[in-house]
Amino acid sequence: MNKFFTLLVLTVLFNCNSNAQKQPNKQYDITKTEAQWKSQLTDLEFYVLRKAGTERAFTSPLNKNYENGIYLCKGCDTPLFKSEHKFDSGTGWPSFDREIKGNVEYSTDYHLGYARTEEHCATCGGHLGHVFNDGPRNTTGKRHCINGVSLKFVPKK
Repeated sequence: MNKFFTLLVLTVLFNCNSNAQKQPNKQYDITKTEAQWKSQLTDLEFYVLRKAGTERAFTSPLNKNYENGIYLCKGCDTPLFKSEHKFDSGTGWPSFDREIKGNVEYSTDYHLGYARTEEHCATCGGHLGHVFNDGPRNTTGKRHCINGVSLKFVPKK
């Protein structure tokens, strides 16, 4: 029985990462070689934006940024989020209740063995973070949990 349970768990874990569940490569308006991205981005920015990594919680200065302005993609300067839609989720990452329509795309991420909605820049395909259904109930109910390192903040003038 113990061997059966172990085999069942391993089968589920490996099947959740199968290629059949991954999205096909999409062509974006801005495409660069890996070398070009590496020359433009810091090591951490490259890891997050191009390799779908995650920065450590509570390390981004944008997490506690309360200025008025707009958040752009660090890879291509596409406007992604507005400051009036930012809220303090307590998770350690900048959080927004909505994106700028048309500038963010979604896919399904199975890297942890279960489905999560992953967010990408619609212009360059850079990984931004994930969206969850535990955001503010009085607005959209969504929590766009975004890696601060994937964003550039431009204050409102």
